[in-house]
Amino acid sequence: MSFSHKILDWYHAHKRELPWRETRDPYKIWLSEIMLQQTRVAQGMPYYHRFLEAFPTVHDLAQAPEEMVLKLWQGLGYYSRARNLHATAKMVVEQFDGEFPRTYEEIKSLKGVGDYTASAIASFCFDVPEPVVDGNVYRVLARYFGVDLPINSPSGTKYFKELAREVMDADQIRDYNQGIMEFGAIQCAPKKPYCLLCPLNEGCVALKDNKVDSLPVKTNKTKARIRHFNYMVYLNDQNQTIMEQRKGKGIWQNLYQFPLLESENEIHPDAFQQHFTSEMALEPFESFHLFNTEPIVHKLSHQHLHTKFWILKTSHKLENGTAWDEITKFPVPVLIADFIRTLKI
Repeated sequence: MSFSHKILDWYHAHKRELPWRETRDPYKIWLSEIMLQQTRVAQGMPYYHRFLEAFPTVHDLAQAPEEMVLKLWQGLGYYSRARNLHATAKMVVEQFDGEFPRTYEEIKSLKGVGDYTASAIASFCFDVPEPVVDGNVYRVLARYFGVDLPINSPSGTKYFKELAREVMDADQIRDYNQGIMEFGAIQCAPKKPYCLLCPLNEGCVALKDNKVDSLPVKTNKTKARIRHFNYMVYLNDQNQTIMEQRKGKGIWQNLYQFPLLESENEIHPDAFQQHFTSEMALEPFESFHLFNTEPIVHKLSHQHLHTKFWILKTSHKLENGTAWDEITKFPVPVLIADFIRTLKI
């Protein structure tokens, strides 16, 4: 039995029942694929249902305010996915009359859609014989064929795409693509794969050569950058605070936050007054205290944020102040959402 037929047999016996597998609607499949990038199925499932409830069609998503999209996305991280999602919905409505394109090339032209996502949508919805290559597929192919090319190198990316095309089942591409991804997620898992009960174990090079734990290969990641964030959380007698929208191309673009000062090093309370009054224009305040004496370390893919929240009490009216009870309506990073839930006022 061929590699692809073993994958298909395994998939038909073990596949999980997932809502996006019960449809060929490209809008729903596209939505699930964007959400599940960098996100586990269990975490993404509630977001998928909430988005479909709020935006049943691509037209609804295209017409929605960006803040609403970002708020519904809050907690999933990698917010560029949400902004691209919104932009793509507008592209589909404006350039394709609300109908998702049906070819791999046209799907890939959509904002935020790369090779993997275009292959997935084309094959799942329209049976286009295009192989998918995601992290799970890289792992299955690297282990089974014993390939030690780095999967995040240009040569590795090209090689694995060609290999995936060679071994795919073009006649059953929808089930095959979903099957090999599912196989990598469950059977050929990153840690503790079920090698003894694997239908591919007789031909698996990594198992034969005792290289299961060392494949696939990735080149060294860039060392995470350390940043020191200091949020000024104003509170006046009317329980108002100040929220600002992040601009520019950095992390959390267009999300909201408390006024922020980024410092070179950690700031301690005894140096607070001098440091802040010299570094930024602040609303006046009468007293302050540090909410967390130890920095909260929030880890992103390429940077670690060492964060302190400074509570600034004032009797003054805050220009552009927002009632504390209203700030939960703003789309904010999960770091700030967790703080808002924790602070008792």
